[in-house]
Amino acid sequence: MEHLPVVIDAEYISDYKIKLTFDTGEKKIADCAQWLEGEVFEPLKNKDYFRSFFVDGWTISWPNGADIAPETLYKESQSV
Repeated sequence: MEHLPVVIDAEYISDYKIKLTFDTGEKKIADCAQWLEGEVFEPLKNKDYFRSFFVDGWTISWPNGADIAPETLYKESQSV
């Protein structure tokens, strides 16, 4: 079974962009604006709230329970 990279560190950059560090050592920039659709993501459109993300052990999450799958972040983010 292939190893799915998990997020071990995340740093706010600007707008809806977050610099992610994966357990593979790779660093990528995720522009999360593309994923802010649906009820659970609505509060994240407020940039102050968006910045309240945290690493929950495998991906980035927000206090309201929203998260983005680590494989999505890995596959759809730009390498640094």
